[in-house]
Amino acid sequence: MFTGLVEEIGQVGQVARRGDYQSLQIRASAVIQGMAPGDSVAVNGVCQTVTDIGPQSFTVETLAVSLEKTTLGTLRPGHRVNLERALTPSSRLGGHFVQGHVDGTARIRESRRIGPNGFLGVALSPELLRYCVREGSITIDGVSLTIAGLDSEGITVNVIPLTWDATVLRDRRAGDSVNIEVDIIGRYVERLLGLSPEGGLSQERLAAWGYGT
Repeated sequence: MFTGLVEEIGQVGQVARRGDYQSLQIRASAVIQGMAPGDSVAVNGVCQTVTDIGPQSFTVETLAVSLEKTTLGTLRPGHRVNLERALTPSSRLGGHFVQGHVDGTARIRESRRIGPNGFLGVALSPELLRYCVREGSITIDGVSLTIAGLDSEGITVNVIPLTWDATVLRDRRAGDSVNIEVDIIGRYVERLLGLSPEGGLSQERLAAWGYGT
């Protein structure tokens, strides 16, 4: 579990691709402090398992399903990536609950700055857009953001200067692909209201749970 608050921008070192398997070495300094093999780390919002640690880098291994569903397969040496270590029991939750299970990729349709603030417009598929609401949360390349605008084709988010400067969102341009994770709460609500095997929420079920009048 993560928060969507990026700890550090890392840089891709070596990329070894063998068919539907990829080994990715990432140079970093802050996140490797206390890191051990087997730990989870979010790389541009994708939960990965650390397999090796060096003095100034760590390595993760990515399998076919993640390569197909995320942008990790497009990374090359020199690319910058957002990094966040997994939550611990004593961590503060400053963003929102982020699983690191990317739902899919999306295209940036607009990237601009007005004064100190950044604005990103993102085109979303209907399958992802259905879970978005104004003022709701969304994760873009591992960054927890609030949805400021919503239309039939996508969303707009405002990015404060601190986040703009401390993440790779400032590198993104129109046409770039980004990793998207929608708020998991929306998925639970959808299942509860209509897609559960039990038939969804109803007056009868509410009464059975003690919420009847």
